[in-house]
Amino acid sequence: MNEGLISVRNLTKDYGDNRGVFDISLDIREGEVFGYLGTNGSGKTTTIRHMMGFLKPDSGEVLVNGLNPWKQAPEVMRDVSYIPGEIAFPDLTTGTDFFKVQAQFLGVKDFTYMNHLIDLLGLDPSANLKRMSKGMKQKTAIVAALMGDKKILIMDEPTTGLDPLMRETFLELVREEKKKGRTIFMSSHIFEEIEDVCDRVAIIGNGKIKDVLSLYKLRHDTPRMFRITFASEAAAQEYVQRVPEAAVDEEEEEKVSFAVPAAETDRVIKATEGLPVISVDETHEDLEEYFMNIYRKEIRQ
Repeated sequence: MNEGLISVRNLTKDYGDNRGVFDISLDIREGEVFGYLGTNGSGKTTTIRHMMGFLKPDSGEVLVNGLNPWKQAPEVMRDVSYIPGEIAFPDLTTGTDFFKVQAQFLGVKDFTYMNHLIDLLGLDPSANLKRMSKGMKQKTAIVAALMGDKKILIMDEPTTGLDPLMRETFLELVREEKKKGRTIFMSSHIFEEIEDVCDRVAIIGNGKIKDVLSLYKLRHDTPRMFRITFASEAAAQEYVQRVPEAAVDEEEEEKVSFAVPAAETDRVIKATEGLPVISVDETHEDLEEYFMNIYRKEIRQ
């Protein structure tokens, strides 16, 4: 495994009662959007807190840009922006006050990008920090993190509290950051947002990595499931002769169902030529199905 810009090596933090993370190894490459997917309590936040230097491992290590966050936190933070899973603002009156303090801390002197973020997210920074809704607090945290224009973004459930429209706006921001060459680590339990923007994803459960997969391969290399409806039973039978993988539906004999590798898609479509086709439905395994299959296998073991 090649060492990444963020490298996690055999990380263990044991809280007892099977809580924590256990022997985790991950590599997040420079310039990629890496998703971290798991249920609540699976170990996502514990992993991220080690990346940020908030926790000391029981064993193993984390390196961010070659530096140890526990031992070299100030140096690590020069390159890292962070959106926490649990937002706690300092004792300031308004969002504007908070952004001023944040800008001073980050050394931001040009507020063009900050104002762009505020407009894009529809945020009113003059609102009282303590009285903000969950969604407004989340937007404030997003602006505070991204305004620093750092090369590494670490985000723990960043869309919590956002409505569906604003969630899509945030994902577009992630795409913009990727185009700039940012390295992004994003935890979530929402399958669609991970599948929409990430290059790779690690699935964690009970504190252990279950799999790391390329989302490109999931989209393009997983088997295709076909269900084709013909105008007659005879046409369905003829199709089965042409495509051995196909099987006629026992209850609706004008329909056939089958699965083939993605590379075989053209062959099975061409086999319909000359036959009276009513509809062709094609699906493939998405991230949610992949995730659920992993958990089902674990339950059966």
